[in-house]
Amino acid sequence: MLKFNVIVIGGGPAGVSAALSARNTYPDKTIAIVRKEEIPMIPCGIPYLFHSLANVDDNILPDKPLIKHQIEVIIDEVVDVQEKTLRFISGKEIEFEKLVLAVGSSAFVPQIKGIEKEGVCFVKKERDYLITLKKSAHDATKIIIIGGGFIGLEVADELLKAEKNVVVIETLDHLLPLAMDVEFGKEIEENLREQGAEVYTATTVVEICGDKKVEGVKIASGEMIEGDLVIVAAGYRPNLTIAQKMGLRYNPRFGIIVDEYLRTSEKDIFAIGDCAAKRSSFTGEYYKLMLASTAMAEGRLVGSNLYQMRVIRKYLGALGSFSTKICGVSYGVSGLTEIEAQKMGVDYVLGTAETFDRHPGKLPGASKLFVKLIFSKYSHVLMGGEVKGGDSVGEIVNMLATMIQNNMTDMEIDTLQIGTHPLLTPSPVAYPIINATAEAILKMV
Repeated sequence: MLKFNVIVIGGGPAGVSAALSARNTYPDKTIAIVRKEEIPMIPCGIPYLFHSLANVDDNILPDKPLIKHQIEVIIDEVVDVQEKTLRFISGKEIEFEKLVLAVGSSAFVPQIKGIEKEGVCFVKKERDYLITLKKSAHDATKIIIIGGGFIGLEVADELLKAEKNVVVIETLDHLLPLAMDVEFGKEIEENLREQGAEVYTATTVVEICGDKKVEGVKIASGEMIEGDLVIVAAGYRPNLTIAQKMGLRYNPRFGIIVDEYLRTSEKDIFAIGDCAAKRSSFTGEYYKLMLASTAMAEGRLVGSNLYQMRVIRKYLGALGSFSTKICGVSYGVSGLTEIEAQKMGVDYVLGTAETFDRHPGKLPGASKLFVKLIFSKYSHVLMGGEVKGGDSVGEIVNMLATMIQNNMTDMEIDTLQIGTHPLLTPSPVAYPIINATAEAILKMV
């Protein structure tokens, strides 16, 4: 019987990073990745297939790094696990010493009457499905998107660039409701409307209308919104079939239960990425967080610790750092939002600052940059930050994530030594993170 020291099930960002980390840490081990897809997709790039990327195959997650590092790729599907033997749909059986589950998530199908109709699509991670979806979107006249989170809004933005008629419907009271504060969501709503989209918030879809094919949707008020294609972007749920077959502990909403080192309830089996449950680094409670960046960090940690505890995890729990670009404006967040701080009962202080991301602000390519920071009033540590502006937002968010993970205080940030340049950064005398911190310090007394 074929045997590998390490088998990773799942070929997405989590699985690939785990396999490569394992190879770097344990060069003498035999390693294999098992996945169902002949050609895997880059998950975060999928919304951009609707306009910015000409072809679905422009979004392929390449196998070259795996091949280069002598990691075998097995295209098959696991149907059963007994002891330390995997059984495949092809009939193969393969033994393992260490198993990493990186089986990802699947698009959530909400309970809406008529959701099975022709013309209702989901944002799946499957190449052939996406080819069909891209063509359907190209042929459609008016497209209704159910869901105002990151995926739904990125798809909407791409479809607007493709000059499509777009409707966005979100159940909660503002866009990006689980990621950013109200003022950011309201601004995105206004920008989408300026681009020609219809936007409904605090609105629930109760029925997909039409005979066999979609003709529109009915919302709770009874109003009918016409459209010939519906894209459901209502989130994802962890894939748990393998965990259930193996008798692993899991939470049906959040995923496979793991400890701080991503170890499952079964010895020698790990779970990472979307299929693994995440705990908030602030509350310790389970919460939904499905990000490629988080998945890759987990993959690197697990790959290093498969046989010995080589890398000690200093920052327990998941932080959650996001960024996106909608209607030409970039948005980002790391750590707690103000809404979350209020729910937790945190005694916090806000600091805000606005400037340009170049200096002087009339330089070509300069964009306004707004930063909102949340500090704990008594411990003075940075707990969260939200940003909007130009393309510099992405790295500003990464800077905030580093500060939060290192428990930096307001005074440490206020005296931070930074590097600036007129063509690359905000002015040193108006650096927004430091100025927002200075404002918060004045409110601490």
